[in-house]
Amino acid sequence: MVAALLALGLVLSASVALGAGVVNINTASAEQLTLLPRVEASLASRIVAFREENGGVKKADELILVRGIGEKTFEMLEVFVSIKGETTLREKASAPRANPSGSDA
Repeated sequence: MVAALLALGLVLSASVALGAGVVNINTASAEQLTLLPRVEASLASRIVAFREENGGVKKADELILVRGIGEKTFEMLEVFVSIKGETTLREKASAPRANPSGSDA
């Protein structure tokens, strides 16, 4: 029961995050990339350099190959990134919280 509620919370958080917009990591400017949670100018520059060196990003999880993005950070960014379409995120996004109440129940 608790696991089901936590899973539902994560799905709802992701749905809210998706409603905020996405950043196309293949076409976004460094400035647009800084709209992603925990992405500042230096990391945005590394993302741009990575995609230029590799001919674009074929799967979003390739971001893990960028210095400064590990698995945990990617999990946070995943709901906000796309490899196709337009960048629709217009303001700095906040990472969705897995358990906003702070309790395990």
